[in-house]
Amino acid sequence: MNEKKKNNPKFTLNSYWIYVPLILFFLAMGLFNQGSTNSKEITSNDFTEMLNDNDIEKIIIYNKSIAEIYIKKDVAKEKEKYSKNKKENLFSQSTNVFEYNVGDLQNFENQLNEAKQKNNLSLFYKHKTRTSLLDTIFSALPFILLIAIWLFFMRRMSGAGGGSGGSGQIFNIGKSRAKLFDENTKVKTTFKNVAGLEGAKEEVQEIVDFLKNPEKYTKLGGKIPKGALLVGPPGTGKTLLAKAVAGEAGVPFFSLSGSDFVEMFVGVGASRVRDLFKQAKQKSPSIIFIDEIDAIGRARGKNSMTGGNDERENTLNQLLTEMDGFGTESNVIVLAATNRAEILDKALMRAGRFDRQIYVDLPDLHERREIFEVHIKPLKLADDVNLEFLAQQTPGFSGADIANLCNEAALIAARNNKSAIHHQDFMDAVDRIVGGLEKKNKVITPKEKKVIAYHEAGHATVSWMLKYAAPLVKVTIVPRGQSLGAAWYLPEERKIVQTEQMLDEMCATMGGRAAEKLIFNKISTGALSDLEKVTKQARAMVTVYGLNEEVGNVTYYDSSGNDSFVKPYSEQTAKVIDEEISKIIEGQYARAIEILDKNRDKLDILAQKLLEKEVIFKDDLIEIFGKRPFEEQNTLSNPEDTNINQE
Repeated sequence: MNEKKKNNPKFTLNSYWIYVPLILFFLAMGLFNQGSTNSKEITSNDFTEMLNDNDIEKIIIYNKSIAEIYIKKDVAKEKEKYSKNKKENLFSQSTNVFEYNVGDLQNFENQLNEAKQKNNLSLFYKHKTRTSLLDTIFSALPFILLIAIWLFFMRRMSGAGGGSGGSGQIFNIGKSRAKLFDENTKVKTTFKNVAGLEGAKEEVQEIVDFLKNPEKYTKLGGKIPKGALLVGPPGTGKTLLAKAVAGEAGVPFFSLSGSDFVEMFVGVGASRVRDLFKQAKQKSPSIIFIDEIDAIGRARGKNSMTGGNDERENTLNQLLTEMDGFGTESNVIVLAATNRAEILDKALMRAGRFDRQIYVDLPDLHERREIFEVHIKPLKLADDVNLEFLAQQTPGFSGADIANLCNEAALIAARNNKSAIHHQDFMDAVDRIVGGLEKKNKVITPKEKKVIAYHEAGHATVSWMLKYAAPLVKVTIVPRGQSLGAAWYLPEERKIVQTEQMLDEMCATMGGRAAEKLIFNKISTGALSDLEKVTKQARAMVTVYGLNEEVGNVTYYDSSGNDSFVKPYSEQTAKVIDEEISKIIEGQYARAIEILDKNRDKLDILAQKLLEKEVIFKDDLIEIFGKRPFEEQNTLSNPEDTNINQE
């Protein structure tokens, strides 16, 4: 305890101390300039009498309106009327002073001059300007307010209390805002908390090993990599992976966001980069993690705007220099994360800066199962929860989506006053997240409901009869979100897609509109999402994948994204492309009508069942259509994904 007391300073400098001398200064000014509050005010007759008797030593006229009349000392002692009026203060000796309102200054001065000449007086007078304490304060008040407002905004912009200096003052605005995690503030997240991402974990584990055992690699002449960039869609676990690195590394870990470098002041971003790397080098070996690096790493020179854009480029230039410039031989590894790698500057992506790019993709079936197991640990589950089926029902879900799904299922179970979370709660959560909130109060006429039922039944029928179409799991005509009905599918997991597979999927998508045309001989606007989907697929077949015989084995797709303002084909080719897209879509539409016409009786039964139950499942389709003849062939590909078709 005694040592701590010795080390503690006796006082700390506080910016508010500057106000104390200011207040003392104003008080002193007031005392120096205080008026003759103790002086006796005299009349015009009294002043004339003093003047004629030659009792006045001097006269000081303040602000051209008030005269202070000083009596001669010997006269003040002789005459009793003067001795009773003495003015005393800290800064003047005891004297006899009277106060007189001069009125018109010109007349007053003429009166004095005439009396001096007539009576040969020895008095003198002079002019002075006097301000009171209140006048001084009120005249200075606007400047004081401006300074106070400026200091307030400077403290706010410099992150009061959050700067590296701890005080958050404007003098720390160029300091790094990175949070430091070391032996005193350990991160509890480890690689055990990160489900899936096996390839990414292997890469970052090697980075951790670089820092823990650098001699293992440097003794063979190798160099420790400067950085690794985590790239992938939002919610896939890039930041979580960085937290795991912080928990596993056992070295100082600096964490911040790319936007933390951005400030309205010129040069602040570059200053913060320098301070960040200075701190990291002092604690070497260490790791710097910059989340959302695209905030400062955007490619330079592509924006004609100046000002803030130049400041961002200066920050990026400083980052490039710190990562691989002169004097960068230090065991500091930079980890960064972004979901917009395509817009990053090429100089930032080159070897020697970010030596490794680790792609963190959306989880597959096995990884989704592992992620579910992590997130259900704090949940109270019923015995009927099937994690394998849940993993199959959540294709395209990221780790963040699965965490949200588990939380949503818990909320649904609690809303229904259940003691545990059942499998149906998870399924309702999937419907809620993917399809939207159920619209129980949406008014739908019987005629509209019948059209919706036949539309969804058309999707189900066509997809059931096609070999490569995804098998249906569930059909509903309950409105959710912006859709009036939905169909849940269980497509195969494919690495490549063949022409026949794409055509079957398009035909199943057109089954809804085909059913409307076949049954009612009319079509509606309910197939908007279907048309959008098949148009994109047909355009991709013709212009991207080269799957059209008429256009040929060419692609007009540019992965670099540099041809956004250039049409890479002629007007004649554009006409052919439009014709082929229309031909593909209309061909699958006619094929869907043909399939539905052959199975008209089963289509009617399915639509009536939908009108009665509103929701039907795969078992109902097996009861109506029987088992699919090619079901056994499709099961070889491990079906694992679900797609939702909404109208």
